Amino acid sequence: MDCWSRCTRWFRRDDAIPDALWAEALTALPYTSALPAAEQARLRELAIRFLRRKTFEGAAGLEVTDNMRVRIAVQACMLILNLDFDYYAGWRSIILYPGDFRVSKGSVDQTGVVHHWTEELAGESWENGPVILSWDSLSDSDDHRNLVLHEFAHKIDMRDGTADGCPPLPPEISPHAWTRDFQDAYQRLNAALERSAASAIDAYAAESPAEFFAVTSELFFLHPETLMAESPAVYRQLCAFYRQDPYAILRRA
Repeated sequence: MDCWSRCTRWFRRDDAIPDALWAEALTALPYTSALPAAEQARLRELAIRFLRRKTFEGAAGLEVTDNMRVRIAVQACMLILNLDFDYYAGWRSIILYPGDFRVSKGSVDQTGVVHHWTEELAGESWENGPVILSWDSLSDSDDHRNLVLHEFAHKIDMRDGTADGCPPLPPEISPHAWTRDFQDAYQRLNAALERSAASAIDAYAAESPAEFFAVTSELFFLHPETLMAESPAVYRQLCAFYRQDPYAILRRA
């Protein structure tokens, strides 16, 4: 039986993800390894649900393996561990390229002139469309960057139809307070970059409020102590939104 047939079979049944694949996927991130057993079990259930509902496609000759699927599913579901699965509703496909991929871009300037250009990207998320990832970039991510967390944070942000750095918020979070705290941190980052001053938040976050949310979501799970020191208000907002406290979990590990 080929690999895809095996995957399809255990994704469609109530079987657990095979233990070896599960253990390998957990150890990819210190945070998932540090989660209490009950939360790891819930994460495993979410990952199985994700694998049943999403399709994985290899592009440019890439063969998608079980390891790739499970690793991506675990990291994507880590973001929604205490959220509603509907944050990932409305789309189905994850497309994996072996390396960076080219996309055509276009815009119209203030004079009405249309501009076209091509960019090389490691990841991209489309509203109501696929998540596209470079497997090389995903595999080469250092401990301050994570392509899966970044692109799936964009998906969460897009759930209300706009990638603007403000995902659909639960009733207990004040939209006014969220906007105030994120705008303040975003402006401070831009001001620091203008002065060529150092910042613990990656400069790419200054591209837009949407990128700021995605980058700080990465930092929240990868190095929560750094985000807490750099922007405690943003850390508190992300704790309230994701309903997780990575700093507390990793301290206990």
